[in-house]
Amino acid sequence: MNIQTLIEQRASSNHFDRHRSLSPAQIELLASLAGRAPSAFHLQNWQFIAVQTVEAKARLAKLAYGQHKVEDAAVTFIICGTLNAHRQLAQTLEPMVAAGQLPATVSQSWQQMATAALEQQAQAQRDEAIRSASLAAMTLMLAAEGMGLASCPMSGFDAQGLSLAFGLAPEVLPVMLLPVGYSAEGNWPQKPRKPLAEILRFA
Repeated sequence: MNIQTLIEQRASSNHFDRHRSLSPAQIELLASLAGRAPSAFHLQNWQFIAVQTVEAKARLAKLAYGQHKVEDAAVTFIICGTLNAHRQLAQTLEPMVAAGQLPATVSQSWQQMATAALEQQAQAQRDEAIRSASLAAMTLMLAAEGMGLASCPMSGFDAQGLSLAFGLAPEVLPVMLLPVGYSAEGNWPQKPRKPLAEILRFA
């Protein structure tokens, strides 16, 4: 399936086959592919929590106001953005430097620019965390679609309660929930979109 077809047919699913599971290898592949999304300065400022046990999904569903898809899907990812990621940027970039892909001087320049842009800038850090996590989530959704799976991004949950219930560190920001699994009956096809003339402008 080519990428255009995949994008044109992807739809957010509300109904999942609760009797079909995903293997650890499939879940790891989805997370690995999500981690290939782009991020500013190559921060990779995201984390994914794969909620798959019956107990954990029930606990998460309560925090998502009882939305059944959280429990019905094979796995529900908690997609998180991380704050203060620039403080670990030297370590994050080291594999690129070691491989000769990135000169050490450029790595140092990126570290300086990231620090200048983000240190002591709470709103900028939050914006960057949400932006990066959202790009990773979209990548994961497309990966799921390519594997014959359904998904549904969700913003309806108690973020504070979730952080407490799942032991998130203070610098980890829950951005969205993403149930992934096999589609069940009752899902809509992709909904019509606005005409191109309403969303595109040439300059």
